[in-house]
Formats: sequence, C-alpha cells, structure tokens
Amino acid sequence: MKRSPKGLKIDFSGRSLTHFGGLSLLQKYFQKLNLRYLLNRHLSFSQRNNRYCVAEEVLALLYPIILGLGRIETFHLLKHNGVFQYLAGLPAYPNPTTLRRFLLRMAPMALSRLRKLHDRMLGTMIDKPSASRKIIFDLDSTVLPLYGKQESATIGYNPAKKGRPSYHPLLCFNGLTRDYWQGELRPGDAHTATGVVELLQAAFGKIPPSVKIKIIRGDKGFYDHKTLEYLESQKALFTVVARMTKPVKRKLSALTYKTYTSGTETSEFIYQPIKWKKAYRFIVIRRPIPEEPSEQLTLFSLGKYSYQVIVTNLRINPLNVWKFYNARAGIELIIKELKGDYPLAKIPTGYFAANDAYFHLQLFAYNLVNWFKRLCLPKEFQKMTLKSLRTQILLVPGELIRTGNKPTLKFPANYWHRDVIEHALKQIDKIKL
Repeated sequence: MKRSPKGLKIDFSGRSLTHFGGLSLLQKYFQKLNLRYLLNRHLSFSQRNNRYCVAEEVLALLYPIILGLGRIETFHLLKHNGVFQYLAGLPAYPNPTTLRRFLLRMAPMALSRLRKLHDRMLGTMIDKPSASRKIIFDLDSTVLPLYGKQESATIGYNPAKKGRPSYHPLLCFNGLTRDYWQGELRPGDAHTATGVVELLQAAFGKIPPSVKIKIIRGDKGFYDHKTLEYLESQKALFTVVARMTKPVKRKLSALTYKTYTSGTETSEFIYQPIKWKKAYRFIVIRRPIPEEPSEQLTLFSLGKYSYQVIVTNLRINPLNVWKFYNARAGIELIIKELKGDYPLAKIPTGYFAANDAYFHLQLFAYNLVNWFKRLCLPKEFQKMTLKSLRTQILLVPGELIRTGNKPTLKFPANYWHRDVIEHALKQIDKIKL
C-alpha cells in the first residue's frame, strides 16, 4: 500500500502558480469583447493617481466579483498572485482604499457612462445566439440589510431583520435569457411600486424593433393602477399578483370554479378597483389548504381552500395564466445568486453614490458572465450558477511557464473538464460583434 511522504519539505519559491487558472478563459473572452478598450474609451476621467487607468481599476473590481472574493477587503489576496495580475493585464493590484476612492470618484463622473456602455453591449447581445420576437420582463425588489453608517440607509420593509436599516433595489430581468435589463438602488423605505413606471420606460427604450410582444410579470408589490395603465399604453401584456383587498375577498366565495385532475380549481371575474380608470380581468386559483402553497403568490385562506389572485390582460385560460406566472420564480433564484455568489449584499462604503456605482458594476459583471455562459459554454453549463462555474472551471489550478519565449498556462493532466475548456476557446474565437 502506498504510504504518505515523511519529512516533507515546505518551500515558498513558487512564482508561477495560481488557483485561478480558469481566469484565462475570462481574459480571452474580455479580449474578444474588446472590453478594456471600451472601458477606457467610454469611462475615462481625470485622476490624480495615474498608476492605474480607469479600465484597470474597473477590471480590478470585476474580476474579484466574478471569482468570489467577497468584500473589497479580501481583494488584497490578489496582490500576491502574480499569475492573476499577468492574465488580467494589471501592473499590480490596487489596495482596498484605492478601490473605494475610485468608486467614490467614478459615481458622479462615469456611472452614467458605465450604464450607457452596459446598455450598448446588452443591445449587441440581444440577438445572440438567436433572435426572438417576444420579450418577458420579470420585475422584483429585494432587501439589502446594512450594518454600520451608510448614506440613505433607512428603515423600511425588512421581514428577515425587522428594524434594521437597508437598501431596497428594484430590478428587471429578461425572463427568457436571464439577462439583467434595468435596475435602481434605492433607500430602504422606498415602496416597491416607487419608480416602477420610470424603470419600465427605460427598459422598453432598450427593446429592439424586431420584438413585437412584450410581457411583464410582477408580484403584489407591482399591483398599482399607474403601472398597469402605463403597460397598456405601451400595448404590453402583464400578469401581476393582486392584493387581497376586502372587495376582492368578497368575490371569491360567489364564483363558479372549474376543477382539474390535480385538484386545482380556477375561476375569473371582471373588477374595477376604486380609483382605477377601468375594469380588469382577475384570475383566481383555488387549492385545498393541505397542499404546500406556492411562495410566488399571495395566499388567502377561506374555509378549506387557499386562494391566489392574478390581474392580467392575457387572453389564455386561467390555469395557463397561473402556470405562466409561476415561471417568474427564476428571478428569485437570480436575486438569490446575486446576494450569495456575487457580493450584492456586501455594501463596500458609507457613501450612497459609491455603493450605487458598485451595485451597477456587479450587475455588469452578472451580465458578462451570463453572456459568457450563453456564447461560450456547452448547453449543460449554460444554466450553472456562478458558484458552480467557479468550482468547475474558474478555480482550476494552473502553472504559467514559457516555452520558446511563449507563455503557456498548464492545467492538471487529469483535469475532468478539458473538453469544456477546449470548447470554450473555440467558441470565443467565433464571437463576432
């Protein structure tokens, strides 16, 4: 039987090793997107510290976000990884104070330009790999609890940590491609419906002319007549969870229900809430209480049934409206990934403007990774979370050597995803923008 070694010597002379070997794929992908040039061209502004250009400081934030280093304080680990700096094309790695100061300077001078660049790249990616005549927007908000003293940290809706100050960002994603589309960082006391019409206006402004069908899905926070009236003015379809007001509750017991083999029952009614300009179609789903309720919809119990109500202008049967709405669960998984795998829940500074800049950099990083999966990886990898992608590809160990004065990154001989790496390299070469 083979024995473990005795008297093993420890040596610290390795200078060409990295556990971010998969970073080489991201580097080639960013190179193909011409990302460094785009960042320098669209975001450049004057700085007192000329050691790092704007593109280098943005990349010094984007790479750790994707690699999962968490808070800015832990980014300093990359200062001791020369292979990372070589692959990323950085002269050195900035310290946390430098990065925070950059965020604070960037917010008033270049954040709007970053968002425009993000939108331009999103427009380029919309038709890749295939065009669609339909787009589905999933709307949601989330709570980011805050610790310490941050600007605009206010107490609002916070079910997990009641009474704690927070931010309350509003987000919109493409339900078909999972791309981030539009979002705003807001104080914690902002109501869910605040700013929704403005967000939708910005989101609709990015839709290419080839898209003819627009559908919006939202939870009860978006049950607002101004939102629905705006959607109808844009000839958009919608499914939004209705609040269980007293008039709505009174209608439920008087309806006639259609029963399906699963035990689910459906009905519908036309109703015009007070202060609303017109009546809308309301879909009702009724199920026996012992069944596990869906977290996606507002539940109301009456007798032995639980009820779920959706307001919609879709012209399909009630059961299909309910099934279509339930597909919105994908946005909650995206937000969970942003708060767990990306550092969305880790607020870096005490200044709202700098935190807003970091918020949009994270969403930019999210889309870059989403496009990378869609354009470069095999189908079975395209729905992976970032955490799984790191484990499988990005955190593979590597050794940088030079053969014939040419740099070579060596992966383990028995690496089990060699075919994925080779596939990705071929697909990156095929990208045409």
